[in-house]
Amino acid sequence: MSLIQATIRDTKTKGQINTLRKSGNVPAIIYGGEKENEKVSLSKKEVKNLINKENFLSNVISIMLEGSEQKVLPREITYDIISDEPIHVDFLRVVKGATIILEIPVKFINNELSPGLKRGGVLNIVRRKIELKCPTENIPTELIVDLDGLDIGSSIKISSIKLPENVAPTIQGRDFVVATVAAPTVVKEPEKPAEAEGEATEGADAAAAEGENKTAEGEEKKPEDNKSKAEDKSATEKNNK
Repeated sequence: MSLIQATIRDTKTKGQINTLRKSGNVPAIIYGGEKENEKVSLSKKEVKNLINKENFLSNVISIMLEGSEQKVLPREITYDIISDEPIHVDFLRVVKGATIILEIPVKFINNELSPGLKRGGVLNIVRRKIELKCPTENIPTELIVDLDGLDIGSSIKISSIKLPENVAPTIQGRDFVVATVAAPTVVKEPEKPAEAEGEATEGADAAAAEGENKTAEGEEKKPEDNKSKAEDKSATEKNNK
């Protein structure tokens, strides 16, 4: 479980909050349970490190505040629309005996042991996250789906996923599909229309015929060229005489 340091903040105006952010901190609030809401300040660096961890919004973390440690669950992060930096975080206190609804990510393992995927099948993921109703002291960080032995045509339903004790999906009354191993999709290249082939053949024949005509014309002109050269030579000899 991750641990982060926090300090009480006394910011009442936008200017004070902006000054807090410029100093490298992120304002946050802790709410829930019987305690009053607590306005706190966190190091931006520590907050970003936590956000970059997998499944941040479904992981319980500990906040050390004025020497007292309390478990909280991140519920909402606000980002700056320009810099995309975190500018506010909401934390829900984890109260023993309470229940909470969360979207828990699904993780698929042993892809290489699936006969269907080995034969070119495709893992079609229907739900990457599943909404669960969980006791606050037993929140799963992820749901594991083992693909070992699954062939093409296999379906993974919610009933085949092992859930922690007292954890249940919010969708009740049906065994919904989480993923399937589908056959590969083969895209067949469309055949060329017969008319197009005929036009191409006609075009080629026409081009060949035109080439033959040009060649014949060139050959016919050669005797005329020779006759013209002979007449020019005879006229030259007469002039010399």
